[in-house]
Amino acid sequence: MPNAVKAAGLLRARGGCVVAVSEDASARTAFPFADGAFDLVVSRHPVEAHWREIARVLRPGGGYFAQHVGPGSAYELVEHFLGPQSDEQRNARHPERERREAEAAGLEIVDLRAERLRMEFYDIAAVVHFLRKVIWMVPGFTVEAYLPQLRALHERILAEGAFVAHSSRHLFDLRKP
Repeated sequence: MPNAVKAAGLLRARGGCVVAVSEDASARTAFPFADGAFDLVVSRHPVEAHWREIARVLRPGGGYFAQHVGPGSAYELVEHFLGPQSDEQRNARHPERERREAEAAGLEIVDLRAERLRMEFYDIAAVVHFLRKVIWMVPGFTVEAYLPQLRALHERILAEGAFVAHSSRHLFDLRKP
């Protein structure tokens, strides 16, 4: 939850409240809110959507609006550094799976849109900057630890041009009946 503290500080001044929820399944508890407490729940890039809790804290007619990271996002880059990933891991955030989970929690799909966007890295500095900012793509990334992969990618970019990866996102607009 690297951005929770920053988001809380920025939103507090506007009357917003950020609640960070543990992604550790053994430590997970209910959201600290009463049933039906909110007209709207928003989220951006949750590691996992806690559908039953979202449904619980929404009032009838309330909505959930969120952008989720989609399946295989930037996997061309991830696999360059970490090697081939399993199909299960690659498809873990598939919008149809998340749709089924949301519906199973009692939420109705108003709209679900998926996009796959091209990412182009024209030099190795851009790759390093990206991996330092998006720390979950290659956990523990440092230049020193991944120097051989960085050199290989640098040579590839020099020889072939931009390294292309794809960002996958989906937008949920849901309603509690």
